[in-house]
Amino acid sequence: MAKPGKNSFVCQTCGAASSRWAGKCPGCGEWNTMVEEATSAPPPGSGISKAASGRRLALETLSGESKEAPRFSTGLAELDRVTGGGIVPGSALLIGGEPGIGKSTLLLQLAATVANAGRRALYFSGEEAAAQVRLRAERLGLSAAPVALAAETNLSNILATLAAEKRADLIVVDSIQTLWSDALEAAPGTVSQVRAATQSLIRYAKSSGAALLLVGHVTKDGQIAGPKLIEHMVDTVLYFEGDRGHPYRILRAVKNRFGATDEIGVFEMVGAGLREVANPSELFLGDRDASSPGTAVFAGMEGTRPILVEIQALVAPSALGMPRRAVVGWDANRLSMLLAVLQARCGVSFAEADVYLNVAGGLKIQEPAADLAAAAALLSSFSGVALAPDHVYFGEISLSGAVRAASHMTIRLKEAQKLGFTRAVLPAAGEIDAAPVTLSLERIDHLKSLAEELSS
Repeated sequence: MAKPGKNSFVCQTCGAASSRWAGKCPGCGEWNTMVEEATSAPPPGSGISKAASGRRLALETLSGESKEAPRFSTGLAELDRVTGGGIVPGSALLIGGEPGIGKSTLLLQLAATVANAGRRALYFSGEEAAAQVRLRAERLGLSAAPVALAAETNLSNILATLAAEKRADLIVVDSIQTLWSDALEAAPGTVSQVRAATQSLIRYAKSSGAALLLVGHVTKDGQIAGPKLIEHMVDTVLYFEGDRGHPYRILRAVKNRFGATDEIGVFEMVGAGLREVANPSELFLGDRDASSPGTAVFAGMEGTRPILVEIQALVAPSALGMPRRAVVGWDANRLSMLLAVLQARCGVSFAEADVYLNVAGGLKIQEPAADLAAAAALLSSFSGVALAPDHVYFGEISLSGAVRAASHMTIRLKEAQKLGFTRAVLPAAGEIDAAPVTLSLERIDHLKSLAEELSS
């Protein structure tokens, strides 16, 4: 015969359970929310070793006022922009990037900034010894920051340390692939180990209110290694991008439950660490050679931020049976489509020429509005006629050759105007708030008009 169930006291706000009544919930801190509930024993032979208790949920409607998620500033304006205004307590963030791109440097600077602001920051390094982390902190001038540091890969030891220490505001784990749990027989870095470590740390972060930052390795394709489930478990996924040949680093949000996706933050790698770039447009256009054919300035959008970047094209006679098509910073399939449109709709053939396209500064462009700027650069290089240095271009090109409207056209024009550009070539369709815009606008509805202008 089953033994009678044992009563417990459950908080009606957060669901925390306790064997004794308390006036204040130990989980959420609310008063007079602990209610006694009976826990029934499992039926014999059911296979359930522990009694499962449940409570009735209070169902709500979709209408009503919802409070904005609380945040605290990281002290890094670019990181605050990417996360949507700061880090939400209790949230989990996953940062991925190529080896040596600067992930550990960024997180160490973040932990030091948060600690210097009076908050408690913990840094767990699974890839480097504590002495190596201290050397990096000394090089960055962060040795005096009150960051709690530990070099550990055992998940049980990390969780025991977190339970014994004072509640932290920020927890950094570098990296999640190095952690292992002695409860699993799998080797560190395997799917089961990574999944178990991530779930345990997220559970602690949600219950304690600490912000959790996880570093994830990436595969050769640039995707975060391990199960895709990890990206679904966390609240925010950030990718740290950059070219080894350029000092610029792009922090891009590909998932954010508390902010906009595709938002970017721009940093520059210098001797003292990562330096924030307040105006990326000036950075990407700083070394521009405006007198050379084949260069066009694209007024793009990355999230909510307008960015002007130079697109470079080179069309050269090919000595090969199959001409080359090389792209850096743009979609190669989109280039092939654009070349086909130029040949079929504008009568400009690149069949016997090598075509090279490059986005200056190491930035990766994903939006289709870059079609018009890329087409202008290709036509300029093909004809040998340099584009006006004070012109900007943006617009999506369809397979018929029509130039389609782009989003946030007014914002793009205002950014170009701020940087000293005087004329913009843009789609004929789409509304513009002309009040704050003083640029001369050239609105075109078909790519053929641009091709005729450059060929004449």
